[in-house]
This record gives sequence, structure tokens and C-alpha cells, in this order.
Amino acid sequence: MILKEIHVSQISQAIEELSIRSNYDLPEDVVASIAEAARKEESDLGREIFQLLQENASLARTKRTAICQDTGVAVVFLEVGQEVRIVGGSLTEAVNEGIRRGYAHGYLRKSVVGDPLLRKNTGDNTPAVLHTEIVPGDDLRIILAPKGAGSENMSALKMLTPAVGAEGVKKFIIDTVDKAGGNPCPPIIVGVGIGGTMEQAALIAKKALLRPVGQRSPLEHVARLEEETLEAINKLGIGPQGLGGSVTALAVHIETYTTHIACLPVAVNIQCHVARHAEKRL
Repeated sequence: MILKEIHVSQISQAIEELSIRSNYDLPEDVVASIAEAARKEESDLGREIFQLLQENASLARTKRTAICQDTGVAVVFLEVGQEVRIVGGSLTEAVNEGIRRGYAHGYLRKSVVGDPLLRKNTGDNTPAVLHTEIVPGDDLRIILAPKGAGSENMSALKMLTPAVGAEGVKKFIIDTVDKAGGNPCPPIIVGVGIGGTMEQAALIAKKALLRPVGQRSPLEHVARLEEETLEAINKLGIGPQGLGGSVTALAVHIETYTTHIACLPVAVNIQCHVARHAEKRL
């Protein structure tokens, strides 16, 4: 078998491009979801805020500037085809070089500190948070999702007991959003991971944020839980930017994974309305 070769320079170039594009251009499904939410919002102030959010997204796209001053930690998902051979150097370093160049050339804020206790800025927004998965095929799929601190800080994980069931899961999600209030810059998208182990629940919760806004789970019981939880969250009255209103969340996306008979891990990863991500295949 002849393996498809991808040089690390191609990966760096793609990451550089995605760093800039993801911070300048809000995905079309997110733009459409915000527009739809603006039509549903019942409060006058909420509708005014939605108008400002739409104007901000439009200005970022046309003026080629960051849609938010917090350009986030670069979270990178790589799906590496098992028939792909990476050549020319280190895959991890190629990713970080792309981030380094993208954040410099895109005039994006560098927010990463090298040690979480000493707090010294690395100066180039590296290293990225990198998740790599080996998949069938001969493509390399790159997804870059910058994650700001305002929403990430409001996320939570809890190891529930199986006895609490779906209602216990729903309560934890709603309580997490209620506690967050206006801090994550609502309207938010709520990514939820249920099952696996502690770290797996957190990972699939973040992956859930990559789903097109409002796309329901293919599992009927999970889709029902998504709908019920979204309805309950929007009854909290937190509203756009936490100033009150009928739209607090644009969507609840839930992903599940197999788990131990004694476990029910639940992770809630909150995403602000600037749901940034971009992807490319090599």
C-alpha cells in the first residue's frame, strides 16, 4: 500500500489559515441561529442586544478583524487517516507553528500562559490543546476551535450516581447554566458529554459544540433530553448578555458514550454566542 504523504509545512499553513478564519468569520449556522433567536426574543433590550451581536459579527467578517477580544486557547482536533504518513518533522510542532504564525499575522491576542501557577505568558498563544484521533482513509481533517475563558470558566463536570437518571442529568445541566448567569456572554450553546470516564465526558462535551447549531442527537431519548433542557434553560430568564430575556441558550447538544455500571459522568462545556470553529482537509 502506498501511503499518502502530507508534509508538516502543509499542516502549519492550514493551521495558520484556520486560526485567522475562525477568529474573523462566525460559521453560517451560528449566524443563522442568532438571527432566529433575535426573532424569538421577547424583551426590547434583548432584541437590541441581538442586533448588536449581528452587527459585530458582520463587521468582523467585512473588516477582517477578530470578532471578540478574547481570541482564546487554540483547541485543535486532528482526524488522521490511517493511510496518511506525516513527513518532514513533528506533527505537534507543526500545529504549534501554525498557531504561532496565525495569531501573529492575524493580530490576535495571545492569552496562553506556560505554567498555570507561575502565569507567565508564552507570547505566541502556544501550545495548542491538541486532540488526535486515527480514523479510516487517507485524509487529514483539521478542526480549530478557539475557546475563550469567559465561557470555559463556567463549565463543569460532575460524577453522578446512575440512580439519578435523566432527570438528575438535566438538573445538573440547568443548575450549571443558572449559576453561570451572564458570565459566559449568552446566548450560549451548551455542550454536554454523558458517559465514559471523567476525561472522556469532558472531551465529548467539547466535541458536541462542533455540531451545527440546533442539530439534534440521532438518539430519540437524547434528542428529547436536549429539547427539554433547552426549554428549561430559556425559562431561567438570564437572557442575552445576562440582562434578562427569553433566549439564554441557542442550543443544547448532548453526546453520549458507553460507561461503567457504577458511573454516570456528566460534563457541561458552555460556549458563548461567538461559537468559533473552522476546518480544512488535506
